[in-house]
Amino acid sequence: MLRKIRIILAAVFLIGITLLFTGIGTDWWGWMAKLQFLPAVLGLNFAVIAGVLAVTLLFGRIYCSTVCPLGVFQDIVIWLRHTLGKLTRKRLALKGRKPFIKRFTYNKERKWVRYGVLALIIICIAAGIQGVVLLVAPYSAYGRMVALALGKVTAWPLIVVAGVTFVGIIILSWIYGRAWCSNICPVGTVLGLVSRISMFRIEIDKDKCIACKSCERGCKASCIDIDGGKVIDHSRCVDCFDCIGLCQEGGVKLRFAWKDSFASLGMTTPMSSRETSATKGSAVERRDFIAQATMLAGGVALGSLEAKAQLHGGLAAIAPKQDPERETPLVPPGAESVKRFYERCTGCQLCVSNCPNGVLKTSTDLGHLLQPHMSYADGYCRPECNTCSTVCPAGAIEPLEKFEKLTVSWGVAHVYHHDCLQHEGISCGNCVRHCPVGAIRMVKGRHGHEIPVVNEEICIGCGACENLCPVRPISAVRVNGRSQHVRHNG
Repeated sequence: MLRKIRIILAAVFLIGITLLFTGIGTDWWGWMAKLQFLPAVLGLNFAVIAGVLAVTLLFGRIYCSTVCPLGVFQDIVIWLRHTLGKLTRKRLALKGRKPFIKRFTYNKERKWVRYGVLALIIICIAAGIQGVVLLVAPYSAYGRMVALALGKVTAWPLIVVAGVTFVGIIILSWIYGRAWCSNICPVGTVLGLVSRISMFRIEIDKDKCIACKSCERGCKASCIDIDGGKVIDHSRCVDCFDCIGLCQEGGVKLRFAWKDSFASLGMTTPMSSRETSATKGSAVERRDFIAQATMLAGGVALGSLEAKAQLHGGLAAIAPKQDPERETPLVPPGAESVKRFYERCTGCQLCVSNCPNGVLKTSTDLGHLLQPHMSYADGYCRPECNTCSTVCPAGAIEPLEKFEKLTVSWGVAHVYHHDCLQHEGISCGNCVRHCPVGAIRMVKGRHGHEIPVVNEEICIGCGACENLCPVRPISAVRVNGRSQHVRHNG
């Protein structure tokens, strides 16, 4: 029963998060991205952090088997391996040959790897070196893989990283199961520290265990050690509950682990008076445990749920052009500043995948590799659109209402008159006509021609002027980013 509930929850989260990258159902699934642990840490979302840690303290690393999309993706690979393994074993048994797909076995904890990676990530976060963090962040890694599969990325560094991650995760999961989660993933390591002392844990009844090793061979986390004393390493156990169903003797159970601690203190618990060997009673208690965990996770989800809306307007398609060199990069309204944006962004590509105007692109700059930036080569940031601010799970782009967007300036346009058609006496005025805030007007130039001039006090940096300028390959009107975003009055 526990395993079935876990599979259902995992399927819901994986489908929902995957659909987010297609732009389908953001009103329904957006809160799932907000529950991701590492983006919540970088975004200082204390409600989500506390919620995940509380669930882990109660039930162990159930987050890794249900909420984390990369973890669920690995489970799918492991399931395919298991299914293929059963088929090949049957076929090879008929021919008297040994199967080439081996079952899992217990592996010792590689503490120096786990805590070494975690220490490196903490140092990088403190030092503002996001590149290393982005590579091992589980949600971001899955996001890049999905964005690549959907064909929504063109930057070659992202294609390479996403491709290597995809192949690497499949090979690692196929051979070693949840080795990524047990040894490399920083989120898994942090939650593993908490799950060591979780209230409810999967444990082996040594009196019932006949040492058949069915549970050990089926453990995808390789954390069950039968020969070493019939124990489970709860810091690596991801609470998939597979082992409970594999034991034919009923020797693997989810039990109230704090009871022994209470007993050593001379305290009694409600669980001790109700404990029974009856299978039916045990199953009811387990359903209660999962129901409580689901309610707690749901409470955290509701706390972060926000209304989302999209409004897709549009002009006729504009021929592609090149981005100019910008002194300061353009980051989305709601980011508040360039520094803050790049410190919190996990490079998950969710905003890039959902941008309806094609403005957000993946950066190829080494300083901000795999993180997004704004480009006005294929479109501009429409005043009525706030999609990126509603889907960002890390708080790198704070929620921004549509009516607020016109009061925020994230860039300033500059007209390079020697490139402007007006300077040559050709009537254009595209930038003036399409500026949504009226920041550009025509004035008489030195040569008697009217030329566009930008009022920097009004300009918000939306890029309509740059995108719609007919000059190629680089527009005569170019927007430079503001290092610190400015709010206009009114």
